[in-house]
Amino acid sequence: MGIVRKIKPFFTDERGSLSHLLEDEKGITSAVLIVCNKGAVRANHYHKKDTHHSYMLKGKMEYYYKDLRDKKAKLQKIIVKEGEIVTTPPNTLHAMKFLENSVFIALTTESRKQEEYEADTVRVKVV
Repeated sequence: MGIVRKIKPFFTDERGSLSHLLEDEKGITSAVLIVCNKGAVRANHYHKKDTHHSYMLKGKMEYYYKDLRDKKAKLQKIIVKEGEIVTTPPNTLHAMKFLENSVFIALTTESRKQEEYEADTVRVKVV
């Protein structure tokens, strides 16, 4: 599973550079800027329909995930750093533990309106 990807420029000139966070991704309905303190834990859930793309602007986190569609899957842990994007498909248990003060952008395919978000979210203690 290519779950984390380092973002690299596709175009650079004297003005700076351009980088695709996502390319050909359809259906992004929300972009949320999330600020996290060192030691904070977020997520500890999975979504029935939503896909999340989390782009780390600043900081570093431990990202835990498990594909619930695969009965043999085990909980995995990776480190996500500044300039990387991690994709969480539906039915993927996930949790984030921030190793330093961090800022990331969450791009989602389903609504972030609280009632709709909660209807799609199943809380599970991971971390």
